Amino acid sequence: MFENIGQFVVKHRKGVFIGYLISVLVAGVIGAGMFGSLKSQGYDDLGSDSAAVDQLLKSDFDTRDASVILVIDTLASIDDPDSVTAATDLLEKVADEENIESIVSYWNSGQESLKSFDGNAGLALVYFTKGLDSEQAAATAKNIQDTYDKESAGTRAYVGGIEVLYEAINGQIRDDLKIAEAIAIPLNVLMLLFVFGAAVAAGLPMVVALGSIAGSFFVLFLVTQFTDVSVFALNLITGLGLGLGIDYALLIVNRYREELARTNDVNASVIKTVTTAGRTVFFSGLTVALVLASMILFPQYFLKSFAYAGVSVVLFAVLASLIALPATLALLGHKVDKFKIRRGDLKPKESGAWSSLATAVMKRPLLIIVGTVTLLVTLASPALDAKFSQVDDRVLPASNPAAIASDQIRDRFESQIPVEVLVPISVSIADVNEYAKTLVADQNVVSAFTSDSFIEGETVSPLPPEQAVAASQAHHRITLYTDVESRNMDAQDLILRLRAIEPPVDGTLIGGQAAIFTDSQAGISDNLPEVLGWLTIATLIILFLFTGSAILPIKAVILNMLSLGATLGVLVWVFQDGNAMWLVGDFTVTGSLDTSTLVLVAIVAFGLSMDYELFLLSRIKEEHDNGADTTTSVSAGLQKSGRIITAAAVLIAIVFACFMTSGVTSIKMLGLGISFAILLDATVVRGLLVPALMRVAGDWNWWAPKPLRKLHARFGINE
Repeated sequence: MFENIGQFVVKHRKGVFIGYLISVLVAGVIGAGMFGSLKSQGYDDLGSDSAAVDQLLKSDFDTRDASVILVIDTLASIDDPDSVTAATDLLEKVADEENIESIVSYWNSGQESLKSFDGNAGLALVYFTKGLDSEQAAATAKNIQDTYDKESAGTRAYVGGIEVLYEAINGQIRDDLKIAEAIAIPLNVLMLLFVFGAAVAAGLPMVVALGSIAGSFFVLFLVTQFTDVSVFALNLITGLGLGLGIDYALLIVNRYREELARTNDVNASVIKTVTTAGRTVFFSGLTVALVLASMILFPQYFLKSFAYAGVSVVLFAVLASLIALPATLALLGHKVDKFKIRRGDLKPKESGAWSSLATAVMKRPLLIIVGTVTLLVTLASPALDAKFSQVDDRVLPASNPAAIASDQIRDRFESQIPVEVLVPISVSIADVNEYAKTLVADQNVVSAFTSDSFIEGETVSPLPPEQAVAASQAHHRITLYTDVESRNMDAQDLILRLRAIEPPVDGTLIGGQAAIFTDSQAGISDNLPEVLGWLTIATLIILFLFTGSAILPIKAVILNMLSLGATLGVLVWVFQDGNAMWLVGDFTVTGSLDTSTLVLVAIVAFGLSMDYELFLLSRIKEEHDNGADTTTSVSAGLQKSGRIITAAAVLIAIVFACFMTSGVTSIKMLGLGISFAILLDATVVRGLLVPALMRVAGDWNWWAPKPLRKLHARFGINE
């Protein structure tokens, strides 16, 4: 199979190369159309009870969240005549802006909940015209923020709200991505020149990276025509596209140089490279793609987006590595090493530091195993205290105007994000009020509104119709106000307690932001066993087909779990506990980790770890298949792949580490998590633990029961 691919590419090298360039250009131009369709939401489970409540509130109660929330600080009592005049004048100007449907404020409604605790500021809830698309809503929100978030005419206005936050996060990510690329690309160019040793060879990773990134943009453009896609997927495409371009180019070019030095025949070297290193790239890419595809099992489109993006970027990287890169090498021939940067011979050496390291490790394997496992477990220990939450305004820099406005709302006003309860209309209003009293008895529920009553503690007060929450034709509505944040573990505990209270009738639904958070967390935890099963089974099958061993795949999964545990521990220590800001930059410490970002880090790191596992095992297995014993195979395999693995890890770590320059905390977390996991895996795990374990296992490394040996003989993919 792979030999046939190599022969085809060599024979049609010019046509393949030109066709590839045209395809990349077309894909990039069309794919650029997806940028305006990406969204910064996607953390919610749209199939949950809370999502049903959200939909019913919009359709049956004509209730929706304010698009923009203004905090208007009058610098004196908001009931002072001058304050009233200043605030009213400001809101009249806002109301005249394009796409504004209505404004509900303290000054036109008299609602005490819209008055700050100190009495010097009021809230204005701004509702956009219905039917705006995401671009129009974002532009309107940005216009209001740019125009009114300032001090003027006796007021200081702060502009926040959901649309402002979305636009702030999107804009921050767009700007941060430019900065990260401006840092990562020059650094990687310098590193590529050093690692490849020649200017021409150093440019070859871009052949793979450009194709994988452009192809992925094209796929995401198609996906956005049918479903929502998160803007955060861009970070994965650029980071993984550059990273895999470097990984696979290093492997392919290194093997090509090796074969060219041995045969001095360009065509034969390209074919042999595709047959050997190409096979490794294929299995590696297949493994990484299947690992990333597991995120499709989660209900949130934030995580599904990374499945679309991740699978696309990996498959296009594999395609470019098997087709375009060999065609380029066939065209370059011996000129691949033109414009040498390093002195001496650039072909891989048969012995050196890596073989010496492997030999030293295998002399004391038990000591190395105990030491490295102890290190990994120690790094993982902070994970025992991990607390989970979701993204809110605090992912932005504290100096961001949207974050400042959100702090004003959080610190100076009653909670504006209630828990909403819908009870089927068949229940009497008296029973609804009794149920509401039971809910208010919870320690974190402050008060409740029903269609005819206000309930606070044991007191039930009748309400005039204009202050009550009206029922729809199908449901009574209970609005609960609480004293907890809506997107943390306290909110989750509250919702679980409220749902444990027996409702007056089946079909009662509990929603609101706290319930949305709870259901989103449940969407992840409930599907996690399936995802872990997917990862484990896919890894075991592919590594078995690759090696024919029943032992090596199990060992790989266990080591990956140890490595991921250590990474989680570091993330808890940094982002939950607020350490190492000197490394990652300033961020707001919330005492918790964003669950979705953590899942993303774990799955991407798992996939890349398998990437390096296959790089190493491919050379060890090749030596073993050629008759070497386990010790010699490991030593020679690590010598031939160790430099590639380490160089690839450093280069891809640079790409993701540059994400730590972002002002968005979840992007910082993504950058540190993946870069740390990669470096840990490429050094401690692949350089120390794998050789030590393989030395202890000896010939058992290659063991498989007879039925599996027959299965591999029939279905295993060989050169």
